[in-house]
Amino acid sequence: MSLLDNTQIAERLDEMADVLTEQDANPYRIQAYRRAADSVRRYAGSVVELAVGQGIEGLMQLPGVGLGLARLIHQLATTGELASIDRQRLAADPIEIIASIPGIGERTAVRIHDRLGVQTLEELEMAAHDGRLARLIGLGPKRIAGIRDALAGRLGRLRRIAARIPSDQADVGEILDVDAEYLEGVRQGTLRRVAPRRFNPGREAWLPVLHTRRDERHYTALFSNTARAHEMGRTDDWVVIYFDADSGERQCTVVTELSGPLAGKRVVRGRERECEIWYGGERAPGGAPTPPRASRARAGGQHSQGSARG
Repeated sequence: MSLLDNTQIAERLDEMADVLTEQDANPYRIQAYRRAADSVRRYAGSVVELAVGQGIEGLMQLPGVGLGLARLIHQLATTGELASIDRQRLAADPIEIIASIPGIGERTAVRIHDRLGVQTLEELEMAAHDGRLARLIGLGPKRIAGIRDALAGRLGRLRRIAARIPSDQADVGEILDVDAEYLEGVRQGTLRRVAPRRFNPGREAWLPVLHTRRDERHYTALFSNTARAHEMGRTDDWVVIYFDADSGERQCTVVTELSGPLAGKRVVRGRERECEIWYGGERAPGGAPTPPRASRARAGGQHSQGSARG
């Protein structure tokens, strides 16, 4: 992996600002990326060395760089990539990503995506370590170990995997509320529409995008523009949601459940039990009662939407 210099890191931050500008995102967020890019360009030393030596706290010493941007710059400095650029989001197909791992073919990748809600290699790695992958596809320990090794090599690191939802995962009620805001914006025609590069030969600007906030957490929501969504005719139902977390950006998919106790309801794929508890207002294990949706909607949230376009 070749590390980026300050100019290249600044260019990636400017690229993210350009993408947000195209989507009519919050102007303050766009300006924050511009200021961070300028700070990186002006920094006399190496931002990579600063990130490696002092971590996120060191990067927060740069003018105009808060915690969220420091995490993104740290990702750029240490990996050379910025997973949150929306152009990459719109181009990525999770089935292709999963099937690219040795030992997992396309048919198995579809099952992993549909049954486990896996969207990224990081989520696949978690499923390989916590037992869900072995239970789903019935692979033996040796085959699972090979998949783990392939993932470790691809991701460039081994991480501690916990057999539970990560502590920085967003609450399902908050995710479902963002999903509801997105679908309402689609229905009202108030969201900015972009032209995805995949499965769109006419370059039609059909894909609505929502940028919104809940307290300090930023969310981006858009319909799934994947081969699987098109194949299943669910491009107007499957909603992919990206959000800030302590470990970086995370994502999930919200769908309309077609069967079982949650049939007809919107659920976060892979977190159906939590959704069942949330809809019923039951007491979650070890926690306080989860109130019904109406009492939780957009509590303390700030929202920003683009306008409809052409």
